[in-house]
Amino acid sequence: MIDLKNFLSAISQIEEEKGIPKEKIIETVEMAIAAAYKKDYGERGQIVRAKLDSESGKFELWQVRIVVDENMIKSEEELESEAKAREEGKLPEEADIDEEGGEARKVRFNEEKHIWLEEAKKIKKGVKPGDELVFNLEVHEDFGRIAAQTAKQVIIQRIREAEREAIYAEYENKIDSIVSGVVQRVEGNYVFFDMGKTTAVMTVHDRMPNEHYRIGQRMRLYLLSIEQGPKGPQVYVSRSHPKMLSRLFELEVPEISAGSVIINAIAREPGSRSKIAVSSTEDGIDPIGSCVGQRGTRVTAVIQELSGEKIDIIEYKEDPEGFVAAALSPAKVLDVKLDKNNAQVTVARDQLSLAIGKDGQNVRLAAKLTGYKINIVSYETGEVEKSAEATEDTKEEKAEEKKEKKTAKKKTTRIKSSKEDK
Repeated sequence: MIDLKNFLSAISQIEEEKGIPKEKIIETVEMAIAAAYKKDYGERGQIVRAKLDSESGKFELWQVRIVVDENMIKSEEELESEAKAREEGKLPEEADIDEEGGEARKVRFNEEKHIWLEEAKKIKKGVKPGDELVFNLEVHEDFGRIAAQTAKQVIIQRIREAEREAIYAEYENKIDSIVSGVVQRVEGNYVFFDMGKTTAVMTVHDRMPNEHYRIGQRMRLYLLSIEQGPKGPQVYVSRSHPKMLSRLFELEVPEISAGSVIINAIAREPGSRSKIAVSSTEDGIDPIGSCVGQRGTRVTAVIQELSGEKIDIIEYKEDPEGFVAAALSPAKVLDVKLDKNNAQVTVARDQLSLAIGKDGQNVRLAAKLTGYKINIVSYETGEVEKSAEATEDTKEEKAEEKKEKKTAKKKTTRIKSSKEDK
């Protein structure tokens, strides 16, 4: 019998620290009791199971035997062929009948594990091959040192597996959301974050350019994915992913989390500049104003979290021409012509550099946001060329006129001189 008070206290402690459900811990203890019994009192191949009563601290033990027929057991000829193949090193991996009763390939008969169908029918009517018969075992509470060590190893291993499963389940539900982590260490291009129950990894592609990570610094992260590895779940996070931006706005803007404002599209160059297109699902709600906040408090909070990354918020439009024009904000667009995936945008001459942006960033982000290849032209181009030609003609005319005036002036001077001489 188990010391119930200490046992329940230990279960509560493990449940709280490891996040493992109570039922899983009791199941682990039952497996450990069965393993300990089998080590001291069981036979090879025997299937032993245990049931623990958490209220009284008592446990029951029983043996499971699987019902088999001739089609499930290897014949003498097959065993001899198998032995020969084993000597030649050609023996394939041996399958067995699943302990839950599922049928697999033929196996060697073991009287501790199997029971013939005819014999099983004498004990229980209506049994079929693959069914299980249960036989109660005598309960022993005095296990030896080796059995106790076996039970301890089973408990440690099972609790570790259960902890990994609990961590995986917890973070699997947090995929595509914002989590918080503390910078644990930086190794080359990889940054490791302490998430509390596990460690998350940020690769070089998920880092923000020119962003420095200090040990002990707490940061918000976008949970990208989780994989089950040999040493437990491996969590991957990002700060450069476009959805990092949308999730931060969801935290800062109640209208987005409520669904009255929707983020329709995002284009991002991490650490530099981003554009988001928003729309409203309810009349009377300004989507841009909701995202900006009073005196810009909401968008400023997001900008600060992203280390000063500039954010352009535009209103999403159903018509493609209007959407392309809005995407080029803050430049003012005069005309948009669409041809399949291409868009020719006309802007005033003084808006050309603003529409293109520094190093073409504004038009590049607009193209990502809308999905169109954007070509920007100035509506004054033709007029500028004509004006230039006209200016050249005017220069020639003025030069000739000036020359004529100069010649006339010389003639006048000569006439005056002649009069003076006379």
